[in-house]
Amino acid sequence: LVQPKESGGGSAPTGGSLRLSCDLSAYTYRPTYMAWFRHPPGKQREGVVALLPASGRILYSDAVKDRFTISEDNAKNTLYLQMNNLKPEDSARYYCATTRQYDTPTADDDPLDQWSYAYWGQGTQVVVFS
Repeated sequence: LVQPKESGGGSAPTGGSLRLSCDLSAYTYRPTYMAWFRHPPGKQREGVVALLPASGRILYSDAVKDRFTISEDNAKNTLYLQMNNLKPEDSARYYCATTRQYDTPTADDDPLDQWSYAYWGQGTQVVVFS
C-alpha cells in the first residue's frame, strides 16, 4: 500500500518551531506533486505547501508563507515541513499527500487543492499554545 507516513507533531508555544516528517519509503516512483495539508478544528482542510519535484516549484499558502519551509531528503525518501514562528491558528492535524504514479496534472490543477491528491497519510497533530 502506497501511503505517506507523517511524524513529528506535538505541542509548541506561540513563536516556537516544529518539524514534521513524511516518510515516502514505500514509494517506487516520484510523485508529480507532494504537499502538506492541514485540518484545523471546525474548519475545512486546507493546503499549506506543495512541491513539484520535476520543476522544483514550491507553492505556499499565504497563511504560512515566510514561516514554513518544505524540503526533501531524497536519500531518506522523506519530505519535511519546518514550521517556525508558530501561531495558535496553526493548530491542526497535518497531512502529507501525493499524487498517484502516472498522474499528469493539467494547467487547471491546483497543487494546493486537496482534490489533486490521491494518497494521504494518517496525519499528525500540532497544537500551538499561547
